[in-house]
Amino acid sequence: MITITRKSIVLLTASMVLVSGLFGGCSSKKAEPGKADVKQEKPVEISVFTEFNTAEPPTDDNPVLKEFEKKTNTKIKVNWTSANNYKDKTNVILASGDMPDLMKVQDFSNSLMQEMASKGAFWDLEPYLKDYKSLMEYPKEVYNKVKIGGKQYALPSVRPTEGYSFVNIRRDWLNNLNMKMPTNMDELYNVLYAFTYNDPDKNGKNDTIGHTSRGLWNMYDSFTGAAGTGAGRFKEVNGKLVNMELDPVVNEALTWLNKVYKNKLLPEDWAVMKDTQGEDLAKAGKAGVSGDTIEGIFRSTAEARKIDPKADFEPVVSLNGYVPKASGFGGMYFIPKQSVKEDKVKKILSLMDYGASDEGFTLACYGIKGVHYNEDSSGFKTTTDQALKDSVSQSSFGKIFERFDKYLWAYRTGMDKPTFDRNKKIIDEIAKVSVPDRTIGLISQTDLKFGADYEKKSKDLKTKIIMGIEPISAWNKYVETLKADTNYMKIIEEYNAAFAEKNKK
Repeated sequence: MITITRKSIVLLTASMVLVSGLFGGCSSKKAEPGKADVKQEKPVEISVFTEFNTAEPPTDDNPVLKEFEKKTNTKIKVNWTSANNYKDKTNVILASGDMPDLMKVQDFSNSLMQEMASKGAFWDLEPYLKDYKSLMEYPKEVYNKVKIGGKQYALPSVRPTEGYSFVNIRRDWLNNLNMKMPTNMDELYNVLYAFTYNDPDKNGKNDTIGHTSRGLWNMYDSFTGAAGTGAGRFKEVNGKLVNMELDPVVNEALTWLNKVYKNKLLPEDWAVMKDTQGEDLAKAGKAGVSGDTIEGIFRSTAEARKIDPKADFEPVVSLNGYVPKASGFGGMYFIPKQSVKEDKVKKILSLMDYGASDEGFTLACYGIKGVHYNEDSSGFKTTTDQALKDSVSQSSFGKIFERFDKYLWAYRTGMDKPTFDRNKKIIDEIAKVSVPDRTIGLISQTDLKFGADYEKKSKDLKTKIIMGIEPISAWNKYVETLKADTNYMKIIEEYNAAFAEKNKK
């Protein structure tokens, strides 16, 4: 039995005053982002689940992580997970019900996440976001894209809209062979062939190949002019969404890719290769074309330069007039309602708000000045070897703490200024022609239910056709079954209905 005394009431009142000072939403005077309340004796423990794309994930004693904890009076435990098995692990955690305080889900159409959101498993963050200045600077359009049932359950993992994963080509190999940057698929085929058979690195050996296999479907999308997941790749035509999986242009794309495979311009086992294995070919100077974001491809450039100092993967502006526009977010963060109380929600948002400030974002992507980077008079930051050792990058801490920056994908840790300046110009060119995935932010319940199965069947058949196991006629027969499939056609109807409704607003 607890006895309430006058002394305990005084202590309780003092504690309540202290707590109200810790969380901005409970106080009329809001603390500045990153200013830890010195009155709080114990840091708030926050667990996070996210991915990393650096060689190794940051350790628990990482100096950048410690600086974040110091600035925000938190104790952060990050479950860093490789991109290779991130989706599988995400579903395991969601299904278990034992979620961390802050969890990143990469795919907006994740059916388990959607179901949990519809049942109120996550906090609706909209009533709180207005109190966090830096988070409010995220584009409203991006916030709207990740709403579920009109609720702001998700905090977008904000990203640029230009510079998304597409085709990148060794500019130095093009120069060695007196070839130009390709603008269409015929020219790209010629580059792949030359990179495989014409000794592009001029070492006198037959030891190179055209494509790494990483981002292979970017080339397929260059034929259809559309991107997407689930039951199809949709393109806007005259105000309506057309599923390009049913278009005859797919025959052209698959025939082209079969020719690439048949002439051994990509690895024989490409269909079972992991992204990291394809990237290793680029890093080792063995392949000259690879898929990645503009900043991500610099991982391959940096490693290849250890073999050839002139190595340079240059992003392609477009192929057949197509280059994908990014969604503006690279996943979404959710806070589970059952295990996280309201005061902790505010503390988590305060942490993320600091990460979205200039100071916090610089800390996340570049680290500590004088330790992980140096800065010249123009403001250009040059990273040190310590940044690589501590895994400080947009692809580690930058996966959690994010600020909207048009040119974010123009730079990566270790990049030289000429490459950075060139990348910014390429991003400006891409912005003139990039094509968005029109289904982002739209929901087709039928696609959520059956889309993954359709996608698997489609991809499996395409793979067999590319490898010559099945004839191109097999695709035409498959298309006829799709046209006669009630559920498949319903998906197209539902997306168009959602698209029309969205355009009314």
